[in-house]
Amino acid sequence: MYTNTVPQRSTQTGLEGAPGKRNSSRLPRWLYRKVPLKGKKETVIHCLHEGALHTVCEEAKCPNRCECFACGTATFLIMGTICTRNCAFCSIAHGTPQPLDPEEPERLCEAVEKMGLSYVVITTVTRDDLEDGGAGHIAKTITLLKRNDTIRVEILASDFGGNMRALATVLESRPDVFNHNIETVPLRYPSVRPEADYARSLALLRRAAHYSPEIPVKSGVMVGLGETEKEIISLMEELHDAGVSILTIGQYLQPGRNQVPVKEFIHPEQFQRYRNIAEEIGFLKVVSGPFVRSSYKAAELATG
Repeated sequence: MYTNTVPQRSTQTGLEGAPGKRNSSRLPRWLYRKVPLKGKKETVIHCLHEGALHTVCEEAKCPNRCECFACGTATFLIMGTICTRNCAFCSIAHGTPQPLDPEEPERLCEAVEKMGLSYVVITTVTRDDLEDGGAGHIAKTITLLKRNDTIRVEILASDFGGNMRALATVLESRPDVFNHNIETVPLRYPSVRPEADYARSLALLRRAAHYSPEIPVKSGVMVGLGETEKEIISLMEELHDAGVSILTIGQYLQPGRNQVPVKEFIHPEQFQRYRNIAEEIGFLKVVSGPFVRSSYKAAELATG
């Protein structure tokens, strides 16, 4: 069963400088689509609540969450729901997190078994309050999941504050894909990711590709924040040079009134152009489109 309503409306009130367009609260036609209402949604929600688990789908108000839940999958969010950083694009709460829950990895494994997942995507809040950024907790979760040799695990990690030993701890647990989102172009970092650092993120990706060359390195980019095509192409070239082989490109949609507004809604034809350019640069796998998120259909991207 489907509904024709928009899965997630941006609260953006204008296009702020999009050339040739007047300010409007309406989304462009390509951001309207059918949303599944049935499927495995209730099963997914039950498993999450039973295990006291969280998803980035809900915490970050992902526009694909209804579709993913209906398909019986979700991106698990571990180490709590409070982030120590306050990125301007993200709706996840920020502040002082609670101590890590040592039983969380086992509960997540139980939920994965009940959901019958063969590909598991895990992400985390940033935990600058922890000496290792939570790397040990992440590694324990991956190790427990991979006791079942039929399960593949993708980790979407923070930058660990530039702690390369923490990165090594995660990679030594043998995830099948290592993902760290670069998010946006360097000039947008001060306004969009003020507590992050572009060079630090790039160095982390480069180190991951060098330390464990057999593990594919993945990264994601948001567009519609005021960046230029030239900046995106330069970003893609730097990611490829750093060893990133899987790239996702998606439209930024303002999740709430407190987050930075959308500057421009990128046309699907431009997303296709970005994909073509990325493939010419040499990325092995590229997904580019308005609803693309770094964990959206991750299993298909990693195994297809």
